[in-house]
Amino acid sequence: MFGLGVGEILIILVIAFLLFGPKQLPEVARQLGKAVKGFKETAEDLRKSVEPELNMIQQEVKMVEQDFQASIKDAEEQIKAVGAPAEKQVDSKGSNSQV
Repeated sequence: MFGLGVGEILIILVIAFLLFGPKQLPEVARQLGKAVKGFKETAEDLRKSVEPELNMIQQEVKMVEQDFQASIKDAEEQIKAVGAPAEKQVDSKGSNSQV
């Protein structure tokens, strides 16, 4: 529990008992329990409201990534198309000079 051992928990309980006394300790524990429950509910509500937004952002990022990859592929094909005639010219000049 929160990285605490049995010894640490007992020490905390004894200190709480000494600070609050036997009459107030149950009320303090009840209020602490309500606070923890409220924190958990708030955290769950926050997760529920943020999670759909994160999923939508992830989908948008994937779409942008796919568009970017498609653009890169198109650019590579265009470069190859432009470079192919230049390679043929170099090859033809190279074979003429060797003869």
